[in-house]
Amino acid sequence: MHIEVETLPNFRIAYLRQVGPYGPANMQVMEKLKSWARANDLLTESAILFAIPQDNPETTRPESCRFDACIVIPHDDPLDGVIAESEFAGGKYVICKVKHTAEDIQKAWVEIIPALYIKGYQIDNKPMLERYTGELLNKGYCEICVPVL
Repeated sequence: MHIEVETLPNFRIAYLRQVGPYGPANMQVMEKLKSWARANDLLTESAILFAIPQDNPETTRPESCRFDACIVIPHDDPLDGVIAESEFAGGKYVICKVKHTAEDIQKAWVEIIPALYIKGYQIDNKPMLERYTGELLNKGYCEICVPVL
């Protein structure tokens, strides 16, 4: 597994939240976010999207799991009342580029944490996430980002 370390900056994000079991509903909320972003001329080749599972499904009941579909937005753009706004707190992340298929992403999630511990990384207490850009998606990839100390 090839990994790189990157310091992500703070970003202003627009997001939609799904509460419930992780699965198909997460993809639906991401599609809803992309529709909103497209309508607001934000879904471009250079757009940065995040899929952020806020809870560990091994320790949180499925009906209480929170999932945020996010897009980075300019600091000065006003938002309509349809979508929520927040700040993504950047920091040091281990980045693992994976093929953008359900199978490859699931496999990477299973393998990445043990691999990071073996390499001596300490996981930070921030949400792990998937990062998507137009450029990566056009090449069939996305990135899993794990916060580290």
